[in-house]
Amino acid sequence: MKQIRFIILLVALVASISAKGQINNLSSFDGRLLHYGIQVGYTQSKFDLKFSENSALRDSMQGVTSYYNAGFHIAVIGDLRIWKYFNLRLLPGVTIINRELSYSWQEEFFNTHPHLDIRRNVESVYGEIPLEIRYRAMRWKNFRPYVTGGITYGFDFSSLRKNKNNNDEAIVRLNPHEVHYTIGVGLDFFLKYVKFAIDLKAGFGIINLWVEDDDIYSRSADYLKSRTLMFSFTFEG
Repeated sequence: MKQIRFIILLVALVASISAKGQINNLSSFDGRLLHYGIQVGYTQSKFDLKFSENSALRDSMQGVTSYYNAGFHIAVIGDLRIWKYFNLRLLPGVTIINRELSYSWQEEFFNTHPHLDIRRNVESVYGEIPLEIRYRAMRWKNFRPYVTGGITYGFDFSSLRKNKNNNDEAIVRLNPHEVHYTIGVGLDFFLKYVKFAIDLKAGFGIINLWVEDDDIYSRSADYLKSRTLMFSFTFEG
């Protein structure tokens, strides 16, 4: 709730500043062929997964789930105007995320194996190259809404794919290569010297990140795919 109130207050403050400016701040900005900027964002990420169909494993485990955890994103922006209302954007950057797997064990099995983990964290540091198409609506004074969609390739520099799993340590190995598509909405604010935007996007993983292993934790899921929500601020000049 505090985060939502902060966002509402921030939008209201920026809108007030923009409204008090000239009728057409940066009037020629969207006519540029190419411009640059920076993006910083707050993320919430988890795994989309399917609990294993293995009947032997189900005798020891009731299920496995994943919950959204916070992360951070920063990127640079290269924006190419390809038509009056369409822009092609490249946003190379870094995303730091922490996803959690929570295991529900059968009571009898857990009582006889007290060393078992109830949850395991998976920290990832992705170098990402997103490519997006943005459709911008008509500008109204110093505001312009937009929708965006695209595809992102990421490489996890902290991937433990090549590490031998050890049941005494909280190691979950993932494929370091990640591809996901994104959809989102946002609002541009034309200020006196820069264009500021508030952006909300959802990302849906395409690649199965699961790495086959013999331990009970890895065998608990038939696939793992990423799910990400990102709230970001962009500054373009």
